[in-house]
Amino acid sequence: MLFSKRISLLAGVLFSAVFATTAIQAEEIGSVDTVFKLLGANHKIVIEAFDDPRIPGVTCHLSRAKTGGISGSLGLAEDTSDASIACRQVGPITLPADLKNGERVFKQKTSILFKSMQVVRFLDQKRNVLIYLVYSDKLVEGSPKNSISSVPIRPW
Repeated sequence: MLFSKRISLLAGVLFSAVFATTAIQAEEIGSVDTVFKLLGANHKIVIEAFDDPRIPGVTCHLSRAKTGGISGSLGLAEDTSDASIACRQVGPITLPADLKNGERVFKQKTSILFKSMQVVRFLDQKRNVLIYLVYSDKLVEGSPKNSISSVPIRPW
């Protein structure tokens, strides 16, 4: 009985991890092919944009590798951890009082199981700058590849 409950709990956790969706959807701006694949989609670099959900006036653009081929076309491939980010002030910025350093502002699955690309935000109060960090993580082992972008908070 106890074993059955543990299996049910584990199945629920796995189901949630696999099918969890991010409230923020990135808008694809464009892409370029990097490797021709005879079958399935080509490998490519995709450029996407999203707005910071808690700080209106900040937009981030991501470039990331997307695996093609048959497995990529079926959604079974694992994308590499290569990503770059550029964030800019695009309107007036008002910081919420409960802003926390390291808060996740964006997450996107980069494999069918356990790997994702995340963007987290930090506030450098001394310099009045928001810093956005993009990195890839995995249940067992993440990647040290990362990129940051700084957004000076200016009057609009």
